Amino acid sequence: MPKSKKDPRHQRRRRTVQSLFAWSFNATTELTPLAQKIIKKTKEIDRIISQCAPRWPLEKINRTDLAILRLAIYELNYAPKIPDKVAIDEAVELAKEFGSESSSSFVNGALGAVYNKLRPAQKKGVKKDSDKNEKK
Repeated sequence: MPKSKKDPRHQRRRRTVQSLFAWSFNATTELTPLAQKIIKKTKEIDRIISQCAPRWPLEKINRTDLAILRLAIYELNYAPKIPDKVAIDEAVELAKEFGSESSSSFVNGALGAVYNKLRPAQKKGVKKDSDKNEKK
């Protein structure tokens, strides 16, 4: 089935990125349910971003790109029903839609590094943490 910008899952991701972006300016902003879950894991997610994009301190990353990375890394780590390829693909599409000219390349590269870092751990028997309340 071809991707559609009208797909409810894509729309949910769009709203989440917008919510995370707004939150980066005003921590009291109203968040989507998924954004709330991501915010609870922000320290861990940001640590992963820092490890996988060491040349880009968090405060130097475009806030749109940061919101997209946070969503994608949350999906990679805490949403086992979402295939890794889908999480990465969707993030790149969101970067094309919302980001700058170079956002999609940056997001793809950073998530490639995250993926390569996560996979060896999973091969040793470590599995994605599951968020029991996550609805697909």
